[in-house]
Amino acid sequence: MSVRPTSGTGDPSTRDQVLASIRAGRSFILTTHENPDGDALGSLVGMHLMLRELGKDSLMFMSADEFPLPYEYRFIELDGLVTEPPEDLESRIVVFLDCGNIDRNPADAFKGPGARSLNLDHHHDNTNFGTVNHVRPDASCTAEIVWDLMGALELAPSLEMAEALYVGLVTDTGRFMYESTGPRAHEMAAELIAAGVDVHTIYRRLFEGVPEAKLDLLARGLANLRRYEGGLLSLTHLSKADYAAAGAEEGYSEGVVDHLRALEGTAVAGLVRDLLSEAKAGSRKVSLRATDDRVDVSAIARAQGGGGHRRAAGFSTELEWEELVTFLREAVAEALAPVHG
Repeated sequence: MSVRPTSGTGDPSTRDQVLASIRAGRSFILTTHENPDGDALGSLVGMHLMLRELGKDSLMFMSADEFPLPYEYRFIELDGLVTEPPEDLESRIVVFLDCGNIDRNPADAFKGPGARSLNLDHHHDNTNFGTVNHVRPDASCTAEIVWDLMGALELAPSLEMAEALYVGLVTDTGRFMYESTGPRAHEMAAELIAAGVDVHTIYRRLFEGVPEAKLDLLARGLANLRRYEGGLLSLTHLSKADYAAAGAEEGYSEGVVDHLRALEGTAVAGLVRDLLSEAKAGSRKVSLRATDDRVDVSAIARAQGGGGHRRAAGFSTELEWEELVTFLREAVAEALAPVHG
């Protein structure tokens, strides 16, 4: 495998610092954001397997609250996962993957002073909270950043590494349909397929075999659709009662907002869903999608303590539905004012 030169807006010096830390470090603990998606899990597992291949002591951390994972990700092997910070945490280099800000990781133990941390991410609004911040907004996904590091280390991906990284790639590029999908994403896909990835099998595991309860929940989300600002803003909500009636798990809401995004005339789509945990009673998760670059939904999300990408972002809140509608209507109207004012 040849060394892949870095490209785009990333800082080559931070790439070199990450590589130096990997080469010199002995023990690592890897973590990602809460409610992990395909890129979070794929980059986490891919990095973990890479470090182990290099002879490093590597652990992955996710809170026990994250389990069970959404059904589409349960086939991913998580050998080396811990749900509590290890006793030797202070001696380990912490690697944050796909975390736009440190508050999206639930483990306070990772946030203490003096922690040595590598922050690997592709979110343009990353808060650069690490000791070394290798943030590549030009990358299609965080899995692409891990793949790039793997090439720099002249390490050929095993089948297990390739499958994990492909999950991150295919999910965060929207099956290679999002604007973030550049030439390197396809180069990466070609290399991972050459390493043995069965594209059809991964597709079936991620996007088919849908539980009936998930379709029931989708139907309820579509039935709750409301349109504002002349159809530019399409919103829906899912209550605890909707989940109960459908017999659905919390993760079954994945993809609902994308159906709204596809609706003709929509500039911004949003899903507001109740969080089901008793510990988070009264809280809601808002997922936002934009259809063009005139609206930066990550800026809208940041106003409520969240973040993400220009076209896909989210936040958690305790605002009621009507308050959220007002906030989102005003934010979208303001963003589109130069065009539609």
